[in-house]
Amino acid sequence: MTDKRPFRRWLFRSFRKNETEIHELNYLFWECTWRCNLSCRHCGSDCKAAAAVADMPFQDFLKALEPLEKRYPRDTTIIAITGGEPLLRPDLAECGRQLREHGFRWGVVSNGMLYDESRHRELLAAGLNSVTISLDGLEETHNWLRGNPQSFKRALAALKLIAATPQLAYDVVTCVHPRNLPNLPPLKEILLANGIRHWRLFTIAPIGRAALDDDLQLSRPQVEQMLQFIAATRKEGHIDLSFSCEAYTGKYEENIRSSYFFCRAGINIGSVLINGDICACPNVNRSYVQGNIYHDDLMDVWDNKFRIMRDRRWMQCGPCAHCKEFKQCLGGALHLRPNPESNILRCYKF
Repeated sequence: MTDKRPFRRWLFRSFRKNETEIHELNYLFWECTWRCNLSCRHCGSDCKAAAAVADMPFQDFLKALEPLEKRYPRDTTIIAITGGEPLLRPDLAECGRQLREHGFRWGVVSNGMLYDESRHRELLAAGLNSVTISLDGLEETHNWLRGNPQSFKRALAALKLIAATPQLAYDVVTCVHPRNLPNLPPLKEILLANGIRHWRLFTIAPIGRAALDDDLQLSRPQVEQMLQFIAATRKEGHIDLSFSCEAYTGKYEENIRSSYFFCRAGINIGSVLINGDICACPNVNRSYVQGNIYHDDLMDVWDNKFRIMRDRRWMQCGPCAHCKEFKQCLGGALHLRPNPESNILRCYKF
């Protein structure tokens, strides 16, 4: 039988090149707060209950969206509201309602602690389109990582509400580390038993608090164990499980996602950070900031900057310099490069 993978990979590279040239901004993160009601061991933003930076006024963000609203038809762009914990904002539903009025679909990324039935109904009435909730292992392990004995129960209760709502797009995300890697098979059964069918796995990036905790990082054999679990679970077909967008995995690519690895930071994904900075994925280092909504036009920045994200040849250095698969990988995910001068990267190619 002819191996079709080379042709599929070439076809994907053509698609990626076209997407990069068009660079339509169709997924915009809004870092609306740095306040959080948890203190997670792996937090990339090092968020606290009393943040040193005030919440961004919603009208400031909405004004920044005016050129985006003029550029694209309704429903072209999804606004993903993140933090911190977005549900700490008492005006969250009103923010969502106004976003919907201005033609934007919107969703939230939450730890689930405050997501109860009352809040669920309020957000749905405001036009909520999508929700992402974190569930990081079985109860003991999840609560250890999240630092709260009620976190697992509340996150699972939130997911049950969300999964039972047909009009919502949703997924549960799990940050995989050595302590919860053995939890994945029983956690899968818990999700299935509660009607939850969309699941993504991440590894923990060494940023924020996680940069100080080497025990949260998977070894290379543990990474492969995780990838094998994803491939086997996808083959079963009972739950839509995928690996995140953080790395090219070589021989596993066809078996762990519905498409090939593609770091869309600065290509289709942008963010407005808590202080107004305009960047790509909110997880990338702040050295990649391209402008600020308080003195720059968002679409002008999007059109005329972000070139370091759209031409990744500069990433072909250090361990990537002579890699035969660089054309497929392009150096991995941008958030794992501390800055444009860095040769440090995490390679998951097998």
